[in-house]
Amino acid sequence: MTAAQPPDFCVTDPVKEALAVTLRGCDELIPQDDWIKKLQRSQASGQPLRIKLGLDPTAPDIHLGHTVVLNKLRQLQDLGHTVIFLIGDFTSLIGDPSTRPPLTREQIETNAQTYYRQASMVLDSAKTEIRYNSEWGDALGSRGMIQLAARYTVARMMERNDFHDRFKAGTPISVHEFLYPLMQGYDSVALKSDLELGGTDQKFNLLVGRHLQAEYGQEPQCILTMPLLEGLDGVEKMSKSKGNYIGISEDANTMFAKVLSISDELMWRWYTLLSFKSEADIAALKAAVAAGANPKDAKVALAKEITTRFHNAAAAEAAEADFANRARGGIPDQIDERTLGLGDGGAPLGLAVLLKMVGLAASTGEGNRLIDGAGVRVDGAVVADKSLKLGVGSYVLQVGKRKFVRVILSKN
Repeated sequence: MTAAQPPDFCVTDPVKEALAVTLRGCDELIPQDDWIKKLQRSQASGQPLRIKLGLDPTAPDIHLGHTVVLNKLRQLQDLGHTVIFLIGDFTSLIGDPSTRPPLTREQIETNAQTYYRQASMVLDSAKTEIRYNSEWGDALGSRGMIQLAARYTVARMMERNDFHDRFKAGTPISVHEFLYPLMQGYDSVALKSDLELGGTDQKFNLLVGRHLQAEYGQEPQCILTMPLLEGLDGVEKMSKSKGNYIGISEDANTMFAKVLSISDELMWRWYTLLSFKSEADIAALKAAVAAGANPKDAKVALAKEITTRFHNAAAAEAAEADFANRARGGIPDQIDERTLGLGDGGAPLGLAVLLKMVGLAASTGEGNRLIDGAGVRVDGAVVADKSLKLGVGSYVLQVGKRKFVRVILSKN
């Protein structure tokens, strides 16, 4: 994290506080002195700064990893500044060459429908502008695109790591791929942004925005990069494709339980990047744990804070009670339910077969292995007999600590 360095000019106390908020948990602030000057000017004039975040609607759901940047935006909104939530419907048609292919217009429109609704769980809608970069992207036209391309050199473009590595390896680079960072940079020109946020993997594109603003006679924006949040495994960045994520639209019980599943070490990083607690409060929690307090209590507090933010306090309390019930071997109040008909005149079904039928095991063989490993419960009781068969009735099948299905077996 970049530490605050004393500038060579006088800084007021409110600006010092705003700088501390800006720097909390960040990777880099570029250039810091310019941001301080912008904050000073804003304080003196009463004019809020314009803070930009661009997101390409590549998927319909947002996970906690995305909220690292959203949390920072909310903190800056609480200081009185304006956030521009930019949906990259135009840039999505190009595709970011480092991470993803272009999307169709239909995919973009479908995904964009839920983006801002979910982001509003974190942002203050009264201080948020929603914009789409097709507003100026479509209007540029061929002539405008050529003029834009003339303001950035190929040599500078090849400094981008993925372009450099692909060129060195002899991997083809299409000309249209150069348009993505150019258009992302032009967004900053169109919006006259003072600060742009992004993950560390977006640093090059954010710097292009600074360059283009200067080319168009604007004061260049500052850049704030935020680290990529490690997922539940504590190793890989949070990603839906890696299965180590928490979606902000997941149910409260699942969200609460997933937060409690992270390691004690990862918990403190999540506190810094995801919690709205002050740094002093987090330091006090950390000191208490170091002095012998149970780290689980701090983790429960984090889980409740996050669950409350995306649901409500009552849901967080209920999720805590549900988790405690599961830990005691209890059965949650809300679980999936399946109704199955028994064939052959109502003949009972083997437990391993049932596990496969309801999706708790990939195969009958895996079901038997789970039973052998004492990993299967029926109505809360561990099953040790692989030959167990279940007839007409209602049963709660459980695999491990979190997988439950209520099965209702009936005669055909």
